[in-house]
Amino acid sequence: MTLKNLGDVSYFRLNNEINRPVDGKIPLHKDREALRAFFLENVKPNTKVFDSITDKINYLIEEDYIEREFISKYSPDFIEKLAALLQSQKFRFKSFMAAYKFYQQYALKTNDGDYYLESIEDRVLFNALYFADGIEQLAEDLAMEMIHQRYQPATPSFLNAGRSRRGELVSCFLIQVTDDMNAIGRAINSALQLSRIGGGVGISLSNLREAGAPIKGYAGAASGVVPVMKLFEDSFSYSNQLGQRQGAGVVYLSVFHPDIIAFLSTKKENADEKVRVKTLSLGLTVPDKFYELARNNEDMYLFSPYTVEKEYGVPFNYIDITEKYDELVANPRITKTKIKARDLETEISKLQQESGYPYIVNIDTANRHNPIDGKIIMSNLCSEILQVQTPSQLNDAQEFVKMGTDISCNLGSTNIVNMMTSPDFGRSIKAMTRALTFVTDSSSIDAVPTVKYGNSQAHTFGLGAMGLHSYLAQHHIEYGSPESIEFTDIYFMLMNYWTLVESNNIARERQTTFAGFEKSQYADGTYFDKYVTGQFVPKTDRVKELFEGHFIPQAKDWEALRQAVMKDGLYHQNRLAVAPNGSISYINDCSASIHPITQRIEERQEKKIGKIYYPANGLSTDTIPYYTSAYDMDMRKMIDVYAAATEHVDQGLSMTLFLRSELPKELYEWKTESKQTTRDLSILRNYAYNKGIKSIYYVRTFTDDGEEVGSNQCESCVI
Repeated sequence: MTLKNLGDVSYFRLNNEINRPVDGKIPLHKDREALRAFFLENVKPNTKVFDSITDKINYLIEEDYIEREFISKYSPDFIEKLAALLQSQKFRFKSFMAAYKFYQQYALKTNDGDYYLESIEDRVLFNALYFADGIEQLAEDLAMEMIHQRYQPATPSFLNAGRSRRGELVSCFLIQVTDDMNAIGRAINSALQLSRIGGGVGISLSNLREAGAPIKGYAGAASGVVPVMKLFEDSFSYSNQLGQRQGAGVVYLSVFHPDIIAFLSTKKENADEKVRVKTLSLGLTVPDKFYELARNNEDMYLFSPYTVEKEYGVPFNYIDITEKYDELVANPRITKTKIKARDLETEISKLQQESGYPYIVNIDTANRHNPIDGKIIMSNLCSEILQVQTPSQLNDAQEFVKMGTDISCNLGSTNIVNMMTSPDFGRSIKAMTRALTFVTDSSSIDAVPTVKYGNSQAHTFGLGAMGLHSYLAQHHIEYGSPESIEFTDIYFMLMNYWTLVESNNIARERQTTFAGFEKSQYADGTYFDKYVTGQFVPKTDRVKELFEGHFIPQAKDWEALRQAVMKDGLYHQNRLAVAPNGSISYINDCSASIHPITQRIEERQEKKIGKIYYPANGLSTDTIPYYTSAYDMDMRKMIDVYAAATEHVDQGLSMTLFLRSELPKELYEWKTESKQTTRDLSILRNYAYNKGIKSIYYVRTFTDDGEEVGSNQCESCVI
């Protein structure tokens, strides 16, 4: 960018003064001074000015900055009124980081980079007009949700909506590979294409035959999953979005795959360069049976996907290992290898200590809570997308004999701090559901037919939440306390209720449901069994007070919804997922996702300019005691909070574990020494599993020298 010589500005210096206490106090006013200076020195002199929004829009269309089509669906008079309404809300960024992130990452700029062409009101306006698809009242509703920061579209949607030269509205995908060369070749091409358009890609390799398995009857011919991993890593490195940033992918493998040890070894620091993967992420799918075998300190058998598919006629991913384990062990036609379950558990913990990997998907837990007919087999780069998939069949020309279903992630997030002041919680969620419906209906990834087909069948989206710790701290509630857990439970229950209501409304309007609705637990009504008991209502006085004025559905309301859904269906196969968040939590001035903050004053290293300091939203003398860092918190408290949300989320929640290399003994009663051990990680993974957690993202360890292990989040997926 050529906007203004960064050496001539004062706002970075002012922001950095936050990190220099004065008389033992944090000079938070310096951030407000930095914010004012940023607008005076950067935004105001470098913004192209127009006489009216109509003049601006005409210019942007004529110069090929925005599309004409979505603008033409509205009258100029309506657009002028909506733009004036947005201006009248008098939006103000609350921190320097928020404003800086918006103008550097989201605001439209001239081709030469000399001028800003958008304010946040303009970006909100174009998002609202684009997602409302010509419906004026919806456009107004969405504009109000976004300008009051109750709703925030994911980065690819917020950034690209309405632009002429844009990327996709989605940037996260899941594909699986079946056990043949045509499928591997097609998957590598898919990874290249998805990376080219900015996507983070999750890939399941569990179906592939293990190293040493036969090929066409020749024993020992197969090379296993590791060489395929290297091919995918090279693909992502090559397809790097015009050199702007590295492509990103994660490969998932079942813990019962014979290549599991070799798979984990690829991420070790001392791994041979021939097998080491540096940029590819690793994830494991872990069935209930593994936890049982490890708990009982038993041997475990690893099963050949080649012989399993030959025996059962379906890819390895579609075998229920927990159910079939004893049968597989007893079957002499299934090739198997024996290891100690606890040895594998220790290897997983060692690698998490060293690198933050692998991610963990408790696959039986995910499927047990899956109301859709079919099988969840994997997740994405941030481990929150959990949807059913079906395998494809290809011929030697790599043409589809049978088209399977793969996944694209259509994401957005509520801001809990502001949603709790919404004049109508239900109306807010309904508007968000409509916006995300437009995204899923408009996404067409032609380069990867299985993703396109899967999206067209399922109409899925993932509405999530951020700002939980901000909200709790500002209301003097300790994160992880009973009140925080109860609050989280009710908040996500409401999100579930209202997205179901609106999905049902859309299905009724369009006379269309997602494919396979009739085989789902929604269709037979059993999904609603736990809700019609009336148990999901505020119980303590404190939480009743927090939700005062908000409609809380009672048993009769859930029963009425059940009957409506059984009659008219749902348009969306999946509706809820909690992503880790990244830039969008900064521009919303709230804590990321639903995890605790990591620092009261967060230090961010920004490319080319150095450090920026970001104080937690609402940080004050009163709230400091409630802003405990995740690194100084018993992770079981965080898991308890996530478990409360999981009760209502039909997909997953991206949950990171935050630990120190030296763990305080007072936090964890089993500790006999302060040093973090593999046993600590094993205990926490098992605790999460027993609490019903579906997935664990990174394990981030804060070391003695101030470094973080496992903190390199994928930019494609932090939305």
